[in-house]
Amino acid sequence: MKAKSAVKKPNIFVRMGRKCKEVFSELKKVTWPSFGKVIKSTGVVITVVAIFLVVFTAVNFGLSELLGLITNIGG
Repeated sequence: MKAKSAVKKPNIFVRMGRKCKEVFSELKKVTWPSFGKVIKSTGVVITVVAIFLVVFTAVNFGLSELLGLITNIGG
């Protein structure tokens, strides 16, 4: 049998505290965007999402109408 190592890990609370300190120290290094850039990027994202919403809704409507025509041919 192998002997247990003498080095023990610190308890969970000590490890969590160290991890929180590491996270906060990394967040201090982040270059945050200006408010204007955030607003501009948010506008671009909302515009792109709206365009895709319109396109997918149109495709969905078109395909459902096509399916309705195909299934009602015999009736």
